[in-house]
Amino acid sequence: MTTAQSLITMAIAVATLLGCAAGLVRHLVKYYLSELKVDGNGGHNLVGRVERIEQRVDSIYELLVRSKPE
Repeated sequence: MTTAQSLITMAIAVATLLGCAAGLVRHLVKYYLSELKVDGNGGHNLVGRVERIEQRVDSIYELLVRSKPE
């Protein structure tokens, strides 16, 4: 094998590894950021969960205010 063939082989190997790494990073970013997207699925993402928790906290506050002894 000549030097030129060796260099081309190494360049292709490095480009392949960099492409795989970039694809993996892209996949992970999409996976983690998908939690922040608005969904039409009844609030099964992070934003929907936070909204449900806020509603429950508000109802707890209402119960506490109503049951306050005078």
